[in-house]
Amino acid sequence: MSALARYFNQKGKNVAGYDRSITELTKRLQSEGIAVNYLTEEDTIPINYRDVENTLVVFTPAISKQNPILNYFLNRGFECLKRAEVLGQLSKNIKTIAVAGTHGKTTVSSMIAYLLKQGGVKINAFLGGISRDFGTNLLLDEDADIMVTEADEYDRSFLQLNPNQLVITSIDADHLDIYSNHEDLINTYKQLVNQLEKNGYLLSKPLVLKVLEVSDVVYSESFSIEEEADITATNIRVESGAFIFDYHSPACIIEGIVCGLPGIHNVENAVAAISIALKHGLDPEEVKQSIGSFKGVKRRFDVHLKTDEIVYIDDYAHHPEELRMLLASVRELYPKKKITAVFQPHLYSRTRDFGDEFASVLSTADELILLDLYPAREEPIEGIDSNWLAKKTGKKNVNVCAKNQLINLLKSKQVEVLLTIGAGDVDTLVEPIINYYESIIS
Repeated sequence: MSALARYFNQKGKNVAGYDRSITELTKRLQSEGIAVNYLTEEDTIPINYRDVENTLVVFTPAISKQNPILNYFLNRGFECLKRAEVLGQLSKNIKTIAVAGTHGKTTVSSMIAYLLKQGGVKINAFLGGISRDFGTNLLLDEDADIMVTEADEYDRSFLQLNPNQLVITSIDADHLDIYSNHEDLINTYKQLVNQLEKNGYLLSKPLVLKVLEVSDVVYSESFSIEEEADITATNIRVESGAFIFDYHSPACIIEGIVCGLPGIHNVENAVAAISIALKHGLDPEEVKQSIGSFKGVKRRFDVHLKTDEIVYIDDYAHHPEELRMLLASVRELYPKKKITAVFQPHLYSRTRDFGDEFASVLSTADELILLDLYPAREEPIEGIDSNWLAKKTGKKNVNVCAKNQLINLLKSKQVEVLLTIGAGDVDTLVEPIINYYESIIS
């Protein structure tokens, strides 16, 4: 949503919006001249945005259907479009590289955008997170003929796109509040594949291609770090705290690539991004150098403190598989240190649907703290909350607390590696946590 706000702002439109809480991102938007309101009452809508003839309303399906501001516009005949519909319109008449999948969309799309920009390709990019390399989630180039965007499966949003190139990172079950079951989700991915432009290109993992039963009219290749595929990472090793690998494809071999991001899953993300970059004619050696300098996306394995006393990492992970990869990566980097995980469950429905999976992976942390569940758009589901999840882990002494209690709780803990995890508003605690530990370290 913020990328679209920035897009229209840079195009010279008057832009205003609503968010439920003040964050670093909303402060940045305000500094860029975008009006941000934090109250839901309809009388907080600025007068100059009440002109039905000249106002476009863009909303995310993640917002509550009871939101008074949204209902003001819906009930008065304003043109109201979902975020995905607007992205779909912006992608018309421009070659579109779309990145879909339950996990990895933001990192892979940001990697692709970075590699193309470094290679001198003019692009527009709408990213799902703030790029550390660019300091924004929107890239605009004059005369760009390529658009890079995430293809979000939530609310079947990605069906608004007709990409020329499509990367699908995974098709694990998620958003079962929208999809009736996993098969329904898979069938929707199949529909997305069928919407590829003529002579389009699909890049995904071997098992995903098999499940999606890709038709002969789509040119596809598989990528993997674990199984036989068309494009692979080999000779993977860790040197000086970084993953290094060799890239093998039918087109070329690139040896000794240093992955700029931690975690074995980011080697796989890099393989996908490199493959798309090479499709656009970039020089393999330049791509190799760019991957090594890629800084990533905010809230994806953000290392905020790294001292002898404490390591503090913040991450957006909110699905059991993402948690598994995060905890495994941290354990690999710090095998002898105690890991304290602070997790904020996101959505009642996701917590209920994947309760067993969440419990299993969270139990691998040495010490676990659960924040109160972040509901986002949802109404409560009876019996589903952080206490329910704590009991399912089977771990003793799991702490459940409100956000405003966390710092005091951490003061009573011997913390070596601290993780704050979740897709809600747990990131508002990052600065207070940094300030606390810097005060006691100094």
